[in-house]
Amino acid sequence: MYQTWEKSLIVSILSAGTFFGALFAGSLADWIGRRSTIMAGCGIFSIGVVLQVASTTVSVLVPGRLIAGIGVGFVSAIIILYMSEVAPKAVRGAIVSGYQFCITIGLLLAAVVDNATKDRMDSGSYRIAMSIQWLFAIILGTGLFLLPESPRWYVKKNRLDAAAKSLSTLRGQPVDSHYVKEELAELVANYKYEMTHMQAGWKDCFTGGFKPSSNLRRVLLGVVLQMMQQWTGVNFIFYYGSTFFKTVGISNSFLVSMITTAVNVGSTPLSFWAIEKLGRRALLIYGALGMLICEFLIAIIGTAAEGSKAASTCLIVFTCFYIFFFATTWGPGAWVLIGEIFPLPIRAKGVALSTASNWFWNFVIGFITPYMVDTDYGNLKTKVFFVWGATCTACVFFAYFFVPEVRILSINLHVTHSLTFHRQRASALSRSTACSKRPHRANPPSGSRTQPTPPTPTLAAWRLRTSRVFTSLLPSTVRIGRSRLLAV
Repeated sequence: MYQTWEKSLIVSILSAGTFFGALFAGSLADWIGRRSTIMAGCGIFSIGVVLQVASTTVSVLVPGRLIAGIGVGFVSAIIILYMSEVAPKAVRGAIVSGYQFCITIGLLLAAVVDNATKDRMDSGSYRIAMSIQWLFAIILGTGLFLLPESPRWYVKKNRLDAAAKSLSTLRGQPVDSHYVKEELAELVANYKYEMTHMQAGWKDCFTGGFKPSSNLRRVLLGVVLQMMQQWTGVNFIFYYGSTFFKTVGISNSFLVSMITTAVNVGSTPLSFWAIEKLGRRALLIYGALGMLICEFLIAIIGTAAEGSKAASTCLIVFTCFYIFFFATTWGPGAWVLIGEIFPLPIRAKGVALSTASNWFWNFVIGFITPYMVDTDYGNLKTKVFFVWGATCTACVFFAYFFVPEVRILSINLHVTHSLTFHRQRASALSRSTACSKRPHRANPPSGSRTQPTPPTPTLAAWRLRTSRVFTSLLPSTVRIGRSRLLAV
């Protein structure tokens, strides 16, 4: 069996690789495109898989996991960016939540494979599990050939014809359709506005101080949000659940791990509806409240009645409830938010920094957990849930005081000028349309009184009027959330 330091290193080293991969992916995605960066990540991951499968010692296995982690960092950082940029506003949250749903399916498949190979005493116990990973890298890498590049990246590169074709494919509309032209004009105008107020370098991610809408505040929000998602403690269950359940006296620990993973998969689709219906901020607050209650109950009952059947039953039941709250709230919610809070010039780098934070804290938790629960070291047993309960309490306060509501805002518009942009654009389009459609008239005779021809309302003008009416009817809590966003 592996020693504690070997378990710690093997599990956590992949997260170390993803940290550096996510950081580098931000610049690469701005250079070669979102889609190409994801495919490059699949290639790097494949190299790591080959090394892991070929390994016979820890000295070869660890570099293989490190290289595979770099590839995962590419994919995890940029796939959120890609989905956020290609999705329509109305279903953006649900589509990005699908990313977390696919993660849960992967965890379930991993639990099934682990359970199937747990009794093997040869190299197949790890080679089978690690080789299966390559199949999904091939599916993702080849599947992206069927999808277009992000239209926002084309706008960033001033390739407007390519952006129009990409939008046409994504929206199922002809290239010359009014719908595609309208959205493309919105993308271009928004990007030009943002470039007049900020640059797109790494140092620009940390400018503006703490004033409203500064880049620094947005980056800190994304970084801390991903840190808090990791400190909910859920990966403690998914990484070390089997070992932990065995140490607290549960006999069939592999089966319990599969049950908790199945709960994760079954609960996540609920977030598709909840994240659009309830909003991002409320979901995070109530999700953290639910998790901390479950965690403190597990810790208190497990400590008071250690080793009893009641404590074991409580651990299993409330762990399932705990995972339910995570899967429907913080699991997808944190990923959705980091895809929405950054303006286009720094969006790739902002998402990369946020994702790197996720993997850095994933590495930290994966590294320290064996020392917290192994019998030769901390041996905390269920007391470890006091730690996760405390961190989830911090999540409640963070979500309440710092997380804005962005459900009603389009990602195409920088939040500080979205209404101004619509107003100016609608006014300009209305005037130009009116001038082009007004019939030519001779000068009226002196003394006659003629009424000027009213301008014809344009689509943009009607959209502006509708948005004003809609905004006036918004519940006060949503309007407060919007005002909070302008201060972030």
